[in-house]
Amino acid sequence: MSEASARRVPVPASVPRGPWRELGPAPRAPVHSAIARWLFHRVVPRLDVRVELPDGRLIGGGGPAAPLMRVRDDDFFRRLGADGLIGFGEAFMAGDWDADDPAAVLTPFAARLTTLVPAWMQRLRHYYVQHQPATQRNTKTGARRNIERHYDLSNDLFALFLDETMTYSCARWSDEHDTLADAQRRKIDLLLDKTGVGLGTRLLEIGTGWGALAVRAAQRGATVTTLTLSQEQAVVARARAREAGVDGRVDVQLRDYRDVEGRFDAVVSVEMIEAVGAEYWPTYFTVLDRALAPGGRAGIQAILLAHDRVLATRDQHTWISKYIFPGGALPSLHAIEHLVRDRTGLRVESVDAFGRDYARTLRAWREQFDVHAREVDALGFDHTFRRMWDFYLAYCEAGFVTGYLDVAQIVLTDRSRAC
Repeated sequence: MSEASARRVPVPASVPRGPWRELGPAPRAPVHSAIARWLFHRVVPRLDVRVELPDGRLIGGGGPAAPLMRVRDDDFFRRLGADGLIGFGEAFMAGDWDADDPAAVLTPFAARLTTLVPAWMQRLRHYYVQHQPATQRNTKTGARRNIERHYDLSNDLFALFLDETMTYSCARWSDEHDTLADAQRRKIDLLLDKTGVGLGTRLLEIGTGWGALAVRAAQRGATVTTLTLSQEQAVVARARAREAGVDGRVDVQLRDYRDVEGRFDAVVSVEMIEAVGAEYWPTYFTVLDRALAPGGRAGIQAILLAHDRVLATRDQHTWISKYIFPGGALPSLHAIEHLVRDRTGLRVESVDAFGRDYARTLRAWREQFDVHAREVDALGFDHTFRRMWDFYLAYCEAGFVTGYLDVAQIVLTDRSRAC
């Protein structure tokens, strides 16, 4: 059996369910494949990268030290031609291309992402780019389904590559001697400091994760109500609150943010807005406003896109939304500022951006994920899943290295208190 054939053998039924299981053979579309080949050969010479083609030829604009991408067979061009950037990611999942350091290869592509496709082809994108499926809309039912598909994969899986705090968001690094756990605790404390969380604070957290922020806030003396749609995360968060001796001050609720009750001195939400969906951003900020008591402060940590990219990719079905975060959408700072102004009585008091810290966080996660490849297999995840997860972490790392993506802690306060 050839290597290509082996990759297409159906995986055992014991492997956890997910869209990666449906990855099939490369589509046979000669015209699309030829266009993809032409475009790829046009783009690569402008990038600081080397590409080894199936026949052994080297192309690319990079010198001997430039990252090397190895295209193993013509299925790469078939997938690229059929599904564009989705096909590019699927080709990595299938093993049609490889690299010793995928993030290093992806970085030159990410740096030129907006200009890779000729302008005349970009004007036709509406006709060939897939659109977000209606099944991924973040209605209350849809949001729960979307969250479960990612966050309920396996607590044990996430524990293999996250640090001891089980924090799945960007850390704040201070120097090269930081551990990931130190950097994650620093991020949490910074956000709690900015929102004034301390003794007696009534805190609402939208998006529990595995409970690190809720536990830390309770240790400061706050009373915490934290909301999640993930049953797997809720189980761990409650257990961690008990272990820390603060379960009496931490109420983990399986509840949609739209159903929040009560008012709070502070509201925090770390990298949860990305799962809300652009359609529901106005509702999200209305809820923040409604939940915040007079004089309170809200702090959100959000992954950000430039506003022109938000507009250009609106409703677009991407590799990330297909395989990693169904229903997800990244906001821009511009969009957040306008939504806060137009939909709430709040104002943006401060913005603290630290995108380069995410590149380092993602690399730390990917290194740990690769170290624990055998344990990932033992949990029932297959080779295609591991390549999918590697691509996800490397793809995001490249986005933050180049500045295509950013992340920021944004503090909101009552507009009536503005000077």
